[in-house]
Amino acid sequence: MAFVKRKAMEPAPADVPKQERSCAELTACLEDSDPQTRRQAAREMLHFPDVSGALVSRLRREQDAAVREVILTTLVRLADPSAAAGMAECLRSEDAALRNEVIEAIGLLSGDVSATLRTLLADSDPDVRIFAVNILDSRRQPDVESWLIEVIEKDVHLNVCATAVDLLCEVGTEAALEPLLRLKVRFVSEVFIQFAANRAIKRIRGV
Repeated sequence: MAFVKRKAMEPAPADVPKQERSCAELTACLEDSDPQTRRQAAREMLHFPDVSGALVSRLRREQDAAVREVILTTLVRLADPSAAAGMAECLRSEDAALRNEVIEAIGLLSGDVSATLRTLLADSDPDVRIFAVNILDSRRQPDVESWLIEVIEKDVHLNVCATAVDLLCEVGTEAALEPLLRLKVRFVSEVFIQFAANRAIKRIRGV
């Protein structure tokens, strides 16, 4: 979204060149009542280390979609472990839009986020584990199939396994066939799992 241009004579603290504003000043600007000021501060914080915590703190409370977009863009570009872990915590939010934005953002992170994904897939909340599978879908990293196989072999929750099976239907190979058959045995009375697993098996076998 393009920024709204301010009038030439209007005071614009958010437009002070970044080299004249300290990290502390920018962090304070994240709490400003003006969304434009918050948005510009989030953009400029890219030039400082160790700011992910402040950005995530604001992200959890931010109601302006444009500001959230810039915060997430900055976090993705920072791509440090605390950025990934902080965004992952936002998956517990009651705000569905924020959760979807975070899933997309984590999917865009460069580098290894295996530790974050492992933590999410082992979370006690099945909804968080489902979101972790959605992140696997977003990232489509080379080992995505092995992650999904591990989910359907170990996770006890029906909906988590069903989400993983849906993705295996797209990316699964013959390596997933035996795990899918074992999943059918494990959830023998669950019609949806039987249907989803059969569909994935047929797709893999080319039937």
